[in-house]
Amino acid sequence: MISFDCVELAEAVTGKLLWGEPDVTFFGVTTDSRKVTKASLFIPLIGEKFDGHDYIEQCFKAGASVCLTSKPIPEVAGCSAVLVDDTAKALRDLAAWHRKKFDIPVVGITGSVGKTSTKDMVSCVLSQKYSVLKTQGNFNNEIGLPLTVLNIDSSHETAVIEMGMSGFGEISRLTAIARPDIAIITNIGVSHIEKLGSQEGILKAKLEILEGLHKNGLVVLNGDDPLLKPLKGKLPFRTVLYGMHGGSDYTASNYQTMGEQGTSFEITVNEAPYNVEIPVPGIHNVYNALAAIAAGIEMKIPMEIIINGIKQFSPGNMRQSIINHNGIKIINDAYNASPQSMQAAINVLEEISSGSRSIAVLGDMFEMGNMSKDLHYSVGEFIKNKKINYIITVGQDSGMISQAVADSGNGEIKLRHFESNKEALKYILGIVMPGDYILIKGSRGMKMEEIADGIMKSE
Repeated sequence: MISFDCVELAEAVTGKLLWGEPDVTFFGVTTDSRKVTKASLFIPLIGEKFDGHDYIEQCFKAGASVCLTSKPIPEVAGCSAVLVDDTAKALRDLAAWHRKKFDIPVVGITGSVGKTSTKDMVSCVLSQKYSVLKTQGNFNNEIGLPLTVLNIDSSHETAVIEMGMSGFGEISRLTAIARPDIAIITNIGVSHIEKLGSQEGILKAKLEILEGLHKNGLVVLNGDDPLLKPLKGKLPFRTVLYGMHGGSDYTASNYQTMGEQGTSFEITVNEAPYNVEIPVPGIHNVYNALAAIAAGIEMKIPMEIIINGIKQFSPGNMRQSIINHNGIKIINDAYNASPQSMQAAINVLEEISSGSRSIAVLGDMFEMGNMSKDLHYSVGEFIKNKKINYIITVGQDSGMISQAVADSGNGEIKLRHFESNKEALKYILGIVMPGDYILIKGSRGMKMEEIADGIMKSE
């Protein structure tokens, strides 16, 4: 747990002591007034609908010993306050200052799809040899990443840091904090295309991760991605590619599904053949495993140990979690969605439901901009020849998924569209039966987990 006094704090964030004693020490940092602990530092952030400064007095009463502030605030006996121009920037500066105190290798991960699964798989591999700090939950933004970095302590031998973004400049600020030694880019899709304009814009934003990469660092790229593959040999860093279609430094072959038991593939590393098993379904997870293999090899971990680490992987909450409820298999993939991840999830549903009824419940994909209707339609075109029994769409533009299937003339897939989760759930409960496989997927704002929870609460 991070701990130092106000003199060091003021130096780290280019602030000045507003009031209180300079030698007051704090232990731990939070930006959430509900998570203040005794003698901690509270950093009040300002958002569109809130101002953390409103909770400073409450935080001191809850036990905080120090706070940052960008505004004059009343003095509190026994506590200290450090004045800064911008509390959000101060949080980033504090994390960057803290990071420099630890000479440990950091793996930074970004990409349009698969960041979290890759982060978790890389962590599984590295934890076979090292004490690993990794990004928890969705702490991959300009608030979460600094808080993650501030958790680095003397017990950690390496860190695996996920970097998300929605616009230009964000990853630039994140990589300046994390200062990775290995930078992994999983792919370039269309997530956030509304703000970034094109896939080329998304590529430019993702490549910002290289700004913080150590000069002797390694870049790990998806060699099957048409925008990433051409970068090898053009970057001022060592670069390796991974893929499933040949021509990469780490190439998977003979990959096959084992149904709910997972996926397997073969790979040759240093002229030796290996068989790798991933304990979750979905051929797309092979890419995550290949990135983990590349990171593991760079970190001097023997291939046999890397394989064992991959076997210990499990998906995060609402990320293709398979739940058995009264004989109904629910694939809860409600955390987020993009065209690529929708297609991958549909493939998983088709893979594991062979011989059973399959139901895909698909919600809107957000941040698609003026391409939204076309991109939703493209998902339907992908589905039109799949062996899926029901397509149930929820929201607005998701209706274009059903429209594409209808336009294909495939009358074997039953189509229904609803505007709300509540309406969709009512219909699902009327048709679902033991033995069915149900995929539930949509963007975070759609709260599709309401449907999964509703099914699990049913008798």
